[in-house]
Amino acid sequence: MNPHQQPAPTCFRHPDRVTGLGCTRCGRPACPECLTPAAVGQHCVECVRQGQQDVRPVRNAAGLTATTQTRPYVTFTLIALNVLVFAVTAAQARSVMDNQRSELFYDWVLVPAFVGDGQWIRVLGSGFLHYGLIHLLVNMFALYVLGPYAEVALGRARFVAVYLASLLGGAAAVTLLSQPMTATAGASGAIFGLFGTVAVIMLRTRQNLTQILVLLVINLIITFSVPSISIWGHLGGLLAGTVATTGILFGPRWLHARTPKAASLIGWGAVAVVVVIALAVTVFGAPSLMDSLYRV
Repeated sequence: MNPHQQPAPTCFRHPDRVTGLGCTRCGRPACPECLTPAAVGQHCVECVRQGQQDVRPVRNAAGLTATTQTRPYVTFTLIALNVLVFAVTAAQARSVMDNQRSELFYDWVLVPAFVGDGQWIRVLGSGFLHYGLIHLLVNMFALYVLGPYAEVALGRARFVAVYLASLLGGAAAVTLLSQPMTATAGASGAIFGLFGTVAVIMLRTRQNLTQILVLLVINLIITFSVPSISIWGHLGGLLAGTVATTGILFGPRWLHARTPKAASLIGWGAVAVVVVIALAVTVFGAPSLMDSLYRV
């Protein structure tokens, strides 16, 4: 061996392996096992890892990291829950069209006076009841159309929060503004909240709002035209869903959030405010309704 000959380079991760290859980014010698093909040359595992950390994730309008996971599992779950509750009421009443005679329906239907008497389960449970099969099918079709779009745009957790806020907003409006013994049921309040949600998402992403606004106007016309439909439930849900989604999508910009974490906190804070107000209206409004009913 020539004493003046340079020793053969070895892999920086495996000193026992002689190699003639190297990383085109950092220049260190590396064996084939430690190299990954790149657009130009090949990179070692350390440079590949560093490159992945340097890439900023793509985020959508809601501040969520872009993902290919687009299956609306929450929407499908909500539909399944509504169908399940309807099946229980239909089985108890032995009728798919006259399921109001069900014991569960009687215990969960939203009656402001009964809520004022401490039956708080009606506030949430009424959002999963429906007056007959047609009422269920209409609401579930609307949820199937609006839900996936909103769920993918907001993310599953925010979507659940906005849906809940819309449901509670509708119940709060019914409790505060309807007659004490009015019976209200259905997912319509939450679904009207999704109308507002989709409109805000399309506004934030600069899409054409014509289609969603036409659908909303048609549903509002039906709301005010059909006597048996709960006007306050629909309007309360619409307001709650619109305000909550506006807080998620526009709040961070208005309050100059500088990091994704700050933007997320602002969005969740907006939803929390809507939920708290809806619950406060229900909690403090329902007992006064019960008192007025007793005075009568």
